[in-house]
Amino acid sequence: MSALSHAPSTDSPAVARASSPGRGRLWRLRRTNPLGALGGLVWLVIVLVPVYWILVTSLRTREGYFDANPLSVPSHPTLQNYRQVLDNGFGHYLLNSLLVTTGATLLTLMVSFPAAYAIVRGTSRALRWTFSVFLLGLAIPLQATIIPVYYLIAKAQMYDTLLAIVLPSAAFAIPITVIIMANFLRDIPDELYESMRAEGAGHWRMLWNLALPLSRPALITVTIYDALNVWNGFLFPLILTQSPDKRVLPLFVWSFQGEFTINVPAILAAVVLSTLPILALYAIGRRQLISGLTAGFGK
Repeated sequence: MSALSHAPSTDSPAVARASSPGRGRLWRLRRTNPLGALGGLVWLVIVLVPVYWILVTSLRTREGYFDANPLSVPSHPTLQNYRQVLDNGFGHYLLNSLLVTTGATLLTLMVSFPAAYAIVRGTSRALRWTFSVFLLGLAIPLQATIIPVYYLIAKAQMYDTLLAIVLPSAAFAIPITVIIMANFLRDIPDELYESMRAEGAGHWRMLWNLALPLSRPALITVTIYDALNVWNGFLFPLILTQSPDKRVLPLFVWSFQGEFTINVPAILAAVVLSTLPILALYAIGRRQLISGLTAGFGK
């Protein structure tokens, strides 16, 4: 009797689909999205074909670029283009980009994380106005401030230095970083803060011992996001530096293109090499990037 009482009901949808193969196939067909699958396939082709073309072209000789089919695999692939890029000081410009990106990202985090904590946990009206100022910073385009920024950097005698790129890059990264961190910190339950306060902890202790460990996904998110923007930045390095030894990778690719205009494979090899470090960083933390950007906006 108990075995019969635990038997699945014949009226359930799962049993009905299992007992009717035709109905089960119809149910699976209804759940598929042919248009969505087709759109995803088209988008995949649109993304992968240019990447494939850049890679195969960077392995061609200059003569082979003009003679062969653009999408065909090179019959005699060569790494000469990559050697040419490396011989033109690529390592020095890579080091400059690493220094600028690391410095700007660390400075942004050092300012933004305590600011976001103060906005979330503070009670004064001044802190709420501060958050509004950060929101206003998102509405100011970088291009509109290049003349004042140039004037300030020149007056501070930092022109043509890597620090001249680090400071403005960090300043323009702080608003979006504070907003992301503030939305994430709001998700931390108040009970955790109250329990630490009951033990006599102050704001600095709660900041470093509670908020910082729990905010690791958001910190990874803003680190990747800010590093991407600083790494690809072109306007500040172009306006605020002029010496060849102060160039970062975007400026190096730009000058390399001007020097080797007719050597398209060498230019694409420079593009590939300059993209690899930040692409590896994005591949490692892409899930944290997406989850952190959407934190707090679903409430």
